[in-house]
Amino acid sequence: MATVTPPNNTPAEADFQRLKARLHEQLVESFDLSRIGKLDRNVLSNEIRNLAQTAINNNKELKGRVDRDRLLNELNDEIFGLGPLEGLMKDPTVTDILVNNAQTVYVERHGRLEETDIVFANDDHVLRVIQRIVSRLGRRIDESNPMVDARLPDGSRVNAVIPPLSLEGPTLSIRRFGAEPLKAEDLLRFRSVTDDILRFLAAAVDARCSVLVSGGTGGGKTTLLNVLSRYIPASERIITIEDSAELILQHKHRVRMETRPANTEGTGEVSQRDLVRNSLRMRPDRIIVGEVRGPEVWDMLQAMNTGHEGSLTTIHANSVRDALSRLEMMVAMTGFEFPVSVVRGYVASGIHLLVHVSRLKGGARRVMEVSEIVSVKDGQYEVADIFGFEQTGVDASGNAVGEFYATGYRPKCLARLKASGVELPDSLFNKRRWMPGV
Repeated sequence: MATVTPPNNTPAEADFQRLKARLHEQLVESFDLSRIGKLDRNVLSNEIRNLAQTAINNNKELKGRVDRDRLLNELNDEIFGLGPLEGLMKDPTVTDILVNNAQTVYVERHGRLEETDIVFANDDHVLRVIQRIVSRLGRRIDESNPMVDARLPDGSRVNAVIPPLSLEGPTLSIRRFGAEPLKAEDLLRFRSVTDDILRFLAAAVDARCSVLVSGGTGGGKTTLLNVLSRYIPASERIITIEDSAELILQHKHRVRMETRPANTEGTGEVSQRDLVRNSLRMRPDRIIVGEVRGPEVWDMLQAMNTGHEGSLTTIHANSVRDALSRLEMMVAMTGFEFPVSVVRGYVASGIHLLVHVSRLKGGARRVMEVSEIVSVKDGQYEVADIFGFEQTGVDASGNAVGEFYATGYRPKCLARLKASGVELPDSLFNKRRWMPGV
């Protein structure tokens, strides 16, 4: 009788996953786990396949019901990989993997979320995959520590939450990053930005203008930060500081640092603020903070105002003006009661340009605003918009469409750009609109 692979996301598929989970437990019990670190991966894989084949032959329930090749391959993934998620981890088009529960798995492809046909055997199956991930990273997840945020060896970010915090069973989120980061040419091809806007930002970074990139989750902040960092001269020393390392810089003269959470005893934590402070002793020309989230923003602002101009960072916000409000709120988290005028003066003198990015309907990412902090007048920021994007509608496929525009404002930092050897034409800033296409 020909074997048939049951269609996914059906009761038969759930039976298949439960069968595989039970067989996996039998293999773990029969296999000498102490040998895993001593044998070649291929040798181990062959031994496991032989054990699995024997178990299948001895199990009448399996005969004629399932695709043996699929079962053997997936058992291999259960032991060495991420079980049902292994295929998604190998798919270069998948940027996010979202396990809501054992029966519901979503992915993001090309900016759009879609439900997959992948299911787990049960909640314990999901939990085993999560524990396998975090144990390899030297972390622990259990009822006393039900949340974990970590990074896989390939750079993917992992967040897991289990009961009692997660009410419908263990949940897992994996944010993946391509082996090759997007380049400026890619942003132009995707119409995330225009050549004129990118030309201006590149010149500003080269001229040591400090830039704050704001936006929401998945809006493209880190991607834009990566692109902008490439315009930093190769001779300059860069220090990067991140919670979970995502930046992929091509500069040779760089040092990458990552925060460390507290251990199981509650000690050993190293925060972003600790790293920002320490970076000042490392002779940096530029400091890049992957994302400011708390009191480290004050140390970052002090660095920008004391000889480390040209530094770059990102922040979660809905607009460039919201980003300024968030900066002030984070400064308040330091515990020091600074006068608002002092804080705003530090922000205005330390940060030159604000760039806001957003993910629009249909998944398109766009640079929505490019603005300059002109000054602080009567206690209020003077912010001038240079470029922007206006959504004008949605096409037949549900994708947002719109147009970029220049406001006509000539930024005061042009004098700084000219002094550094880059003189941009006035026509770049003339008030006009141009369509990016769909």
